[in-house]
Amino acid sequence: MSDIKKWDVEDEQFWESEGKRVASRNLWISIPSLLCGFAVWLYWGIITVQMLNLGFPFAKAELFTLAAIAGLTGATLRIPSSFFIRIAGGRNTIFFTTALLMVPAVGAGFALQDKDTPLWVFQLLAFLSGIGGGNFASSMSNISFFFPKKQQGLALGLNAGLGNAGVTTMQILVPLVMTMGIFGGAPMILENTSGTLIGKIPAGSETYIHNAGFVWLLFLIPLAIAGWFGMNNIRTEDVSPDIGSPLGAMSKIVGLLLIGFLTAAVGLYIILPAPTGLGAPGWAKWPVIAGILFFTVMLMKMIPGDIKPNLQRQFKIFSNKHTWVMSVIYTMTFGSFIGYSAGFALAIKVVFGYQHIMVDGVMTHNVVNANGPSALMFAWMGPFIGAFIRPIGGWMADKMGGARVTHYVSIVMIASALGVAYFLKAAYQSATPEEYFVPFLGLFLVLFAATGIGNGSTFRTIAMVFPKEQAGPALGWTSAVAAYGAFVIPKVFGEQIKMATPEMALYGFAVFYLLCLALNWWYYLGPKAEYKNP
Repeated sequence: MSDIKKWDVEDEQFWESEGKRVASRNLWISIPSLLCGFAVWLYWGIITVQMLNLGFPFAKAELFTLAAIAGLTGATLRIPSSFFIRIAGGRNTIFFTTALLMVPAVGAGFALQDKDTPLWVFQLLAFLSGIGGGNFASSMSNISFFFPKKQQGLALGLNAGLGNAGVTTMQILVPLVMTMGIFGGAPMILENTSGTLIGKIPAGSETYIHNAGFVWLLFLIPLAIAGWFGMNNIRTEDVSPDIGSPLGAMSKIVGLLLIGFLTAAVGLYIILPAPTGLGAPGWAKWPVIAGILFFTVMLMKMIPGDIKPNLQRQFKIFSNKHTWVMSVIYTMTFGSFIGYSAGFALAIKVVFGYQHIMVDGVMTHNVVNANGPSALMFAWMGPFIGAFIRPIGGWMADKMGGARVTHYVSIVMIASALGVAYFLKAAYQSATPEEYFVPFLGLFLVLFAATGIGNGSTFRTIAMVFPKEQAGPALGWTSAVAAYGAFVIPKVFGEQIKMATPEMALYGFAVFYLLCLALNWWYYLGPKAEYKNP
């Protein structure tokens, strides 16, 4: 497809005669590409459950680190990815970042064929899977330029919501393809009961866990081709004025990704336990995340050449107070969605898949619960609801105002988080935790639904508050900050499960949601609001 030199979607005549057709084509290629990005980013939440069922020689806390590593790296890569469109163009960016997903997918396919593969290899592959998380920022920034403001709530909701469906797609597809020898290789034998969407698979059955990586090639290869031949670079002054050749554009992307990988690696080295890292105490994750954000931006500012003025122009978002307000509020919605998605399956397995009984006066959590629910049968439900309800959140925000929808979402999230905490505590102190699973699951699904609606409403607010040139980078930046939920939530769950107090994680999240409720009211609904219900 040729580059676009004239693009004015706020002109009704241009939109109807030409813009709508082009924007729709780019959107419907963007959505499945983003879907695969989410799938590769977060498939460790399902893979680790099956690794536990197969008897891979790793502790539960070590398996939680894989989802956390992918989460932190993906969040960090969103920072440079927020600025890809201006310096590299939409088509170049989506094609190249989609193609890069093949690297961790193939690597996981080979590593999972051997139980003796060391932990650091899986940690490295989880690190590279972060590419899929970074893709969200560039994808959303790109789509924001294709649609007029009055339609951005729905368009961004579709791109993000159906893209988020990569989590659900992965949680349904991965357990299913593990049951078939479609990519060759020797099967492994289940030591514990596993499951798929359609039922339980008993211990002693064969499973092809390596298919969890290889299966994504069936989608990534044709999607990369579709991105190259079906998408456009918008070469106007306010979008991507000077991107150069495709090869040059991709080299800029690589350079910026390397900055994100570097700062993420340093942060992970500080946080992760020995022998992978220094094993800093749990509280250190907060200053480390702040440091990663700061140094990633500072290193990007030091880049020489023609990239620097382009980045400086977009860095104006950091002097806008609404960038920081919306970063916090969007963390409540998307950060919760992506974090719960990353850790939901393993949390179900650890809390409900084992009996919690007293042995010699000490509470133990290592006896397999034969009546426990299969994590792989239920984990897809929350992300499914959260993803597919997101466009409805965007549509509601277009009709009612984004801040008003976010207000009600915040209240629902506080209440449901407290309810989940109550049943989580009861289950983790019971020899029959399955008795508490139905209310736990029901409240968690309400929580997921609220995050999905809030994802759509907050993006509507961002699109209305920021000028056109800043809206794309602001969307990317806020999504980058929020995406640290994919690191924080599995990490906090892992820490609290180790301390036998998993409910404390939900209490902490509820307090954060209360803070976001206050911020949203003060800046966008209250009497001193600069923007009224944007």
